[in-house]
Amino acid sequence: MRKLARIERVAKVSPIPDADSIEVATVQSWNVVIKKGEFKEGDLCVYCEIDSFLPVREEFEFLRKSSFKKMEDKEGFRLRTLKLRGQVSQGLLLQLSIIDNGQQYPVGYEVTDLLGITKYEPPIPAGTEGTIKGGFPSFISKTDEERIQNLADEYGSYKNTEFYATEKLDGTSITCYTYEGSFGVCQRNYELEEANNMYWETVARLGIKEKLMQLNKNIALQGELIGPSIQGNPYQLKERTIKVFSVFDIDNGRYYKFEEFTALTKELSIDTVPLIETSMKLPETIDMLLQFADGKSALNPQTNREGLVLRSLSGTWISFKVISNLFLLSEK
Repeated sequence: MRKLARIERVAKVSPIPDADSIEVATVQSWNVVIKKGEFKEGDLCVYCEIDSFLPVREEFEFLRKSSFKKMEDKEGFRLRTLKLRGQVSQGLLLQLSIIDNGQQYPVGYEVTDLLGITKYEPPIPAGTEGTIKGGFPSFISKTDEERIQNLADEYGSYKNTEFYATEKLDGTSITCYTYEGSFGVCQRNYELEEANNMYWETVARLGIKEKLMQLNKNIALQGELIGPSIQGNPYQLKERTIKVFSVFDIDNGRYYKFEEFTALTKELSIDTVPLIETSMKLPETIDMLLQFADGKSALNPQTNREGLVLRSLSGTWISFKVISNLFLLSEK
């Protein structure tokens, strides 16, 4: 599960060319612009990731000009990727005094709830989100890949692994499953009632229920719902569709490997997310991998792709996302 706010240690502090009052601090593999002298190498801090939605509090009022946002009926401050004096800045570093309650916390300790921080979710047009039936099924793993910047310690151990890379699409998550003879459709956090909403409507039009039920297996397809009324429809599609990125074997609690995934989606004639690389090794540094994530979408060459998802071809299951900084800088 993503830790939006946590205790971290500053790995290094570096100057920004031609900048007198600011510098850049590195936490894990995240770079954050800070006031000069605010932190030094080795300092403990509270790091808040991009997409954090900070509550309206006096301590956060300095963010109002750059970050004020409304999410549903709630006001707050959304952290997003910025470029300051030519330096990409992602997230926010806060002094430990922001949680000064007399306790000491280890590196990695999550303080999201302690600070009243939630994840920023873009609005879904009214009438399209569906009616909640219940929580997300406990027998299916949620789609929540870790960002590569949070895997700095593990990156070296991945160097000899063969990965395949797919395009990360800018839509909304959808899961369709069959379990013990029942069929269900879920958005990211909840299962939905079968009704007139964009999830069930698209599933019905694509015949996914019939395709899955004929397998007579406990299985889930997970993918991205894209098209009109979703994230501004960056791919300029005329109707909504689903691009599958995972097949989850419910009985065995595991994801299908690449060859199994490819074979099943081909057998069912189900579209998948664009495949960018069928086999690749990681570059020397995370920064190089982030540059590789930049590029145009395979679905619409007029728009930047959101990024990539890399997964191991064989052996131990490794999966993470690499979000393009060019894409993040273009976010409103």
